[in-house]
Amino acid sequence: MFIVQQTLSSKIVTVKSTQCRTIEKMPDKVLLKIFSYLSHKQICSMSRVCKKWRTIAYNTSLWSSVSLRPEISGLHVTSLEFLLSLISVRFGPSLRYIELPIELITHTVLHELANRCPNLTHMLLDFSTAMQLHDFSELQAFPTKLRYLCVCLSEVIFMEGFMRKIYNFINGLEILHLIGTYEKVEEEEEEIYEVINVHKLKSATPNLRVINLYGINFVDDSHIDAFSSNCIQLECLAVNYCSKVTGSTMKTLFQRSKRLRCLLMNQTNLISEYVMQVEWEKSSVQELDISGNDLSTECLIDMLVRIPTLKFLSAGQMNGFNDAVLNAFMEQGNVRHLIALNLDYSDNLSDECLYKFLSRYGHQLQGLSLAGMPHITDQLWNTVLPVLNNIIIMVMGTQERLSGNVLVDQLMDGIATNCPRLERLELKWDPDNLRFSDKSQKAIDIFRVKCLKLKCLVLSDGRYYEIVKANFERADRLTVVRTTTCCSVSNYYLLQNYKDLIFN
Repeated sequence: MFIVQQTLSSKIVTVKSTQCRTIEKMPDKVLLKIFSYLSHKQICSMSRVCKKWRTIAYNTSLWSSVSLRPEISGLHVTSLEFLLSLISVRFGPSLRYIELPIELITHTVLHELANRCPNLTHMLLDFSTAMQLHDFSELQAFPTKLRYLCVCLSEVIFMEGFMRKIYNFINGLEILHLIGTYEKVEEEEEEIYEVINVHKLKSATPNLRVINLYGINFVDDSHIDAFSSNCIQLECLAVNYCSKVTGSTMKTLFQRSKRLRCLLMNQTNLISEYVMQVEWEKSSVQELDISGNDLSTECLIDMLVRIPTLKFLSAGQMNGFNDAVLNAFMEQGNVRHLIALNLDYSDNLSDECLYKFLSRYGHQLQGLSLAGMPHITDQLWNTVLPVLNNIIIMVMGTQERLSGNVLVDQLMDGIATNCPRLERLELKWDPDNLRFSDKSQKAIDIFRVKCLKLKCLVLSDGRYYEIVKANFERADRLTVVRTTTCCSVSNYYLLQNYKDLIFN
């Protein structure tokens, strides 16, 4: 009888414990934590399940960062009235970041954000598709605690009417992004409009630390000069894909901006004469991107041997960057602080010179990108991998068809053995050039197990990609393996201001 009663009681306990494990019995704090990992679209779907989940979904802590641009994975808001109710009921004091498309940028919405969201510090305003602006003549309020502002410019709409209304509210800005239409420009020459007055904007933003002018077709050296004349706190300046920038005001820039340590000028039109006039030896620059510029060998040597503390160098797609430049950098420059190097598509560099450089300094590198050079094969990589024991980011290979083949199993085994800190890897080789055996799964297993910090592995779409992807998915690492068509790896992750430079 006692045994029967004991068995029965244990079953009751088991039933009770099982009931406590059902999701309906889960504490609100636990549900809230689970919801915090969902996108806002998913949260909205979950809110329809029951009253309790609807209450959880309305918790303002889940709505601190909101995108209302449906074309970039954001929520689609059907009307201004609905957005105004969201701001007052759901966003409130918890809102810190918001992205608004052109149709939702009105004086009423901005007034409501200023009044209801006192902790809003990050804002993105997307005017890129605008053909006509709303009327801002009645705009009297704007969020006053902004530290980050991103404005996606239109090709044809002049912004001064709107900007004049907000100048008095944005003097606390520390990070400014002005995003142009570089990726939308057609090859035909069209009239270029200066759709935003940079010279007036710089007067209203004296506290800027980070300025990113990306792909703006009217930005030239005078605009860089304007910002440097008023922004004494400037630490990072990026003018990537601003084709009118020649470097004529770079000397003045460094003379004024003593704190400037990061300068990104990828795909501009720098002139060697202007670059050589800069007093590099007196500058504080530590991170430099001059990729895609037509600078002479003499200019590159002159610059690299004079920069006192260079940590990050991106100098790909440059005919002038050859063995003489790399040798001069090794022998006369200060290389001991370098942690990131990008020399993509530098066809005038020999593998012998690169081997010499990497043998000497590879142990200190955290990022290395040597893509787009057919003569840099897996043989060189296998030789230098034992030195790259601190590497975090690597990009290798070329999309050109090679005469020889890449033994990818041996390469992956070498990476697994020598690069335990690796987080991001991209192999750009054509799938037809990759050779692997029936035992390839074992090499991938070893790579996956030893490189536990790996966040991203990018491969060209093909049979090897499918094998690697399936291997990682079986180990529940679903988001690691990606294709070159939708993802690329860059040393930019190692920039000190990387998080500040992210937009869109």
